Amino acid sequence: MAEVEKRIPTHIAIILDGNGRWAKKRGLPRNVGHAQGSRAVEKICQAAYDMGVKYLTVYAFSTENWSRPQEEVDALMKLLSSYLKDCLKTSKKNNMKVRVLGDITALDTELQKKIKELESVSSENTGLNFQVALNYGSRDEILRAVKKILTDYEDGRITKEELDEEGFSDYLDTAGIPDPDLLIRTSGELRLSNYLLWQLAYTEFYFTDVLWPDFDKKELEKAIDYYNKRERRFGGVK
Repeated sequence: MAEVEKRIPTHIAIILDGNGRWAKKRGLPRNVGHAQGSRAVEKICQAAYDMGVKYLTVYAFSTENWSRPQEEVDALMKLLSSYLKDCLKTSKKNNMKVRVLGDITALDTELQKKIKELESVSSENTGLNFQVALNYGSRDEILRAVKKILTDYEDGRITKEELDEEGFSDYLDTAGIPDPDLLIRTSGELRLSNYLLWQLAYTEFYFTDVLWPDFDKKELEKAIDYYNKRERRFGGVK
C-alpha cells in the first residue's frame, strides 16, 4: 500500500509558553528561560521552513504581559531588542520575511525603529513568512480594526454594504496573511490567552506539556502528525 503523503500546514501559530517554568525547574532566573526560549524560536523557524511551512506566527509579548514585575518586563524588552537585532541577520541569511503584529506604539522609540527596519529590509524576501506578535492582544487588535473602519466610513472610503468578513480581515494586523491551519501551545496550558481570536475560527489546536525552550523539530513533527490525523471540516461539510 502506498504511503499517504503528509499534509503540511501552510500556516502554524504558536503560543510560546513555559520559559519561566523551564528556568525554575533548573534553579535559574526567569530571564534565562526567556533567553533560552528565543533560541528555540530560531530553531523552529528553520525546522518549519525545511518542512514546507509557509507562515509561522509566534506570540512573543502580549498586552497583558505589562502587568508582570517591572524587572521581568525590563529584561524582556532588552531581550526583544537583542532578538530583533539577531533577527535582522537571520532574515538576510535565510531569506525570511518578518512582520510584527500588535500595537508597537507602546514600545520605546528604539525598539520601534528596529521593528520598522527589520520589516523594511526583509519585505522582499521570499522564504518563510515569520510574524512576531509584540504588545499584541486579539481584543485590542479587533478594537483597533473597528476604529479604522469607523474612520474610513466617516471619510466615505467604505460603506456598510461593502464590509464583509474578508473586508474586516483586511483591517486586522494579519491582513494578507492566511488564517492558521494549526495552533500549538506549549507547557500544558489549555487556553488561547487573547491570541488571534478572529483568525483561529477554523484552526486545529494542539496542546503539549513540553515547555517552550524544550520544543524542537521532533516536537514540531509530533504536532504536524496530530494535524494529519484530524479530519478537516468546514461549514458542516463532511
